[in-house]
Amino acid sequence: MFPAQKTVEAAAAVARRELKKTSRPAGEFDASRYFRGDHNLGFYNTGSGQVRAFAREIYAAQRERWTLSDAVAFSDLLMPDRYLEVKALGLEVLARYRKEFTPYVLARCKRWLSKNYAANWATTDEMCGVVIGPLLVRHPEMLPDMRAWASHRNMWVRRASLVGLLPLVRSGNVEAVSLVYEIALRLHMDRHDLIHKAVGWALREAGKIEPTRLERYLRSNVGQIPRTTFRYAIERFEPAKRRALLVVRP
Repeated sequence: MFPAQKTVEAAAAVARRELKKTSRPAGEFDASRYFRGDHNLGFYNTGSGQVRAFAREIYAAQRERWTLSDAVAFSDLLMPDRYLEVKALGLEVLARYRKEFTPYVLARCKRWLSKNYAANWATTDEMCGVVIGPLLVRHPEMLPDMRAWASHRNMWVRRASLVGLLPLVRSGNVEAVSLVYEIALRLHMDRHDLIHKAVGWALREAGKIEPTRLERYLRSNVGQIPRTTFRYAIERFEPAKRRALLVVRP
């Protein structure tokens, strides 16, 4: 069990130390294989299940003492760490406070992304899934902020502008679905492959809500859509429909 700590700084220090103890040599599970080229990223090969279990222990130990601000401060201390699992732990602890999320948390996420504390697809997507997405579900009035993120110079902010919308898209939020198409159109010319994949992923999710709209969008904008994006976007269509669309964008 994680021992309760008097300060956020002490809790972060103990969390780092205890998480390091769970590290294991790269064997059958070697996280680095999924991050080719991310030479500054470290791995304990702990596994996401163990990280989440540790986050639950920290939350149980500190929830009588900590406010949302304390949880954000805890994440602030862990996000700059080079180890993937340490970043994930900061996000998973913060996620336990989702019922208290305020727009302030969205600004903090943008700061972490723009400072490259989440400069890999896994940390960025986890932030979107457990923090940004739930925050937007709770505060849909913040959706227009994601439109501005799509033009940010930092590619991780741009990726989050779409991936962060997915929880609302899956709930059928009409504004979020329309925003996916709007942002996608702006990002088709992006030079980064990880943006192309994110756009395709978001379009595919939007297409689950309105398949006809997705097909119409793909046919209308085929000249602008990168091949990677197009192929991701059509993955959930029936085989015959996929074949027909691949003729349009081989």
